Amino acid sequence: MRVSTVTVRKRLFFALCAAVLIFGGLLGRLAYVQLVKGEWLSSQAEELWTRNIPFEGKRGQILDRNGEVLAYNISAPSVLAIPSQVKDPSQTAETLARLLKADAKKIYKTLTKRELIVRITPEGRRISEDLAKEIYALNLPGIVIAEDSKRHYPKKSFAAHVLGFTGIDNQGLSGLEKVYDDKLMGKRGYVSFESKGSGEEIPGGVDRFTPPEDGLNLVTTIDASIQSIMERELDQAMAEYNPDGVLGIAMDPKTGEVLAMASRPTYEPENFQDADPDVYNRNTPIWRTYEPGSTFKIITLAAALEENKINLDDHFHDPGYIEVGGVHLHCWKKGGHGSQTYLEVVENSCNPGFVRMGQLVGTDDLFQYIRKFGFGKKTGIDLPGEASGILFKPEQVGPVELGTTSFGQGVSVTPIQQVAAVSAAINGGTTVQPHVAKEWIDPETGETVERMTPKAGERVISEETSEKVRQSLESVVAKGTGRRAFIDGYRVAGKTGTAQKVGPDGTYLENNHIVSFIGIAPADDPEIVIYVAVDNPEGIQFGGVVTAPIVKRIMADSLQSLGVEPRQEQIEPEVVYPDKPYVEVPDLLQLERRELQASLYDLQLQVVGEGRTVVEQSPAPGTRVKQGSTIRVYLGGESGRE
Repeated sequence: MRVSTVTVRKRLFFALCAAVLIFGGLLGRLAYVQLVKGEWLSSQAEELWTRNIPFEGKRGQILDRNGEVLAYNISAPSVLAIPSQVKDPSQTAETLARLLKADAKKIYKTLTKRELIVRITPEGRRISEDLAKEIYALNLPGIVIAEDSKRHYPKKSFAAHVLGFTGIDNQGLSGLEKVYDDKLMGKRGYVSFESKGSGEEIPGGVDRFTPPEDGLNLVTTIDASIQSIMERELDQAMAEYNPDGVLGIAMDPKTGEVLAMASRPTYEPENFQDADPDVYNRNTPIWRTYEPGSTFKIITLAAALEENKINLDDHFHDPGYIEVGGVHLHCWKKGGHGSQTYLEVVENSCNPGFVRMGQLVGTDDLFQYIRKFGFGKKTGIDLPGEASGILFKPEQVGPVELGTTSFGQGVSVTPIQQVAAVSAAINGGTTVQPHVAKEWIDPETGETVERMTPKAGERVISEETSEKVRQSLESVVAKGTGRRAFIDGYRVAGKTGTAQKVGPDGTYLENNHIVSFIGIAPADDPEIVIYVAVDNPEGIQFGGVVTAPIVKRIMADSLQSLGVEPRQEQIEPEVVYPDKPYVEVPDLLQLERRELQASLYDLQLQVVGEGRTVVEQSPAPGTRVKQGSTIRVYLGGESGRE
């Protein structure tokens, strides 16, 4: 059949249109792929032929308030493998096993995995520089030495529970390392190289380096000097009293900055896995709860003074007990203290006197003050594992519960709660939030990028009441149960605590106490609060005997470290046998040898040198020392000094 010219033309036209549509679609698709999806497709292709060797950013340092480094990173290379590039997995595994002292079969399984890059772990993680050089020199195909680091704590167990520790991947697992892991942890970098589909490196391919970003440096509120002093004394307490444990906290009562925090037993963060998990997982100054004992009486005193229920010169008679709800609540002194002022009630830590204070304040008001001072809830300190403590529920509080709470029995608190509450009682009456982080520093520029701002405090008592509390506690140290914490030349205030421990069955244990002391100085303008608790010490178990001297030593050295000047005026200490009175060192300079002994009275003499007259003496004239102390003099003159 003959096809007409018109039909042919129509067919050609439709074929042309079809061709235009097809080629137009292809051109459109090509344009879309090249112009719209080109960058994305290129990146996908690049991912297929690119292999990355990771490099970790340096974890930020942790420093004390004066810039002393407490935690930093040290170089610790790691062994990586690119399985597709390993020529002889069996021989390579044997070689690495010998050098790393590892199982060859385990390494062989790692080298034959169908993965792009694998780590030889754990033996190949964070090895020594010398071992890394030895492996690198072997030039084993597919084996790579990657730059890595590990956390180093130069002072070993120093502030262990505060600093915490990191895991195998340098991630924070405890303490500040955990709380601020995001800011301390840097960002990962890479060395990238081009490879074939089999994973082998493309000869002449381009290598690229994406540098890692270092983490920020954390400046803490910890004072390394005060921390060292505290740890020294806690170690001494462990050796002297062989207790179940001991803990201590030092804090600025005006700001809530933690100057020192430690506990025993302790551990080394760098080798935390060698310690008992109960030791490294529990920061007892913020985790442990127990009945506080008489240190809690400070809160009852503050409430009674604030509510004008007592005056310090009012009198109270103590027969040795007080009857509450048909129950006798006894004083620690058999037979009681008799007639005494409320100031003497505080000095003597008289239980019946504090029960009466609690009764005068009343159940609702007393527990309201207790909660305002921060008990029954977390302080919010920036450390993990803080406990809340336990208070009686309102419906549980009867006359007996009110009485026992008034002198620190029947409630459960944490050490950090006690320090924060006492700080509010003596700093002018305002609560503080304990904290350890102070500011963040850029490691490159050294500039501060962020300052920590703790929660603003709330007024609990008036400044006038706070001053009365300070005066009362200073009298406790000068004349009462805290005499062993007295420091001549410094106005020290404080309160003892002796709390009977509760056993698993809920009953009190015999001859098993937590003894404590909380000290404040200077009493007229507090700059430091120090709390020490000793759990079940051997021998005498009284806070005034065991812990007051410990706090005294920490306080004396800490005040000097802080540069606090001695005060001229302070309450003259009451001398009770076997204590000795303080006497003033006379001026012995220029006296002749034969005149010395007559000038010393009740002081001992040590003579150095063979000259005629005194050219130097120690302690200096005017210094107050205890009766019987030794005065050293240096003789010079005609015979000269030795």
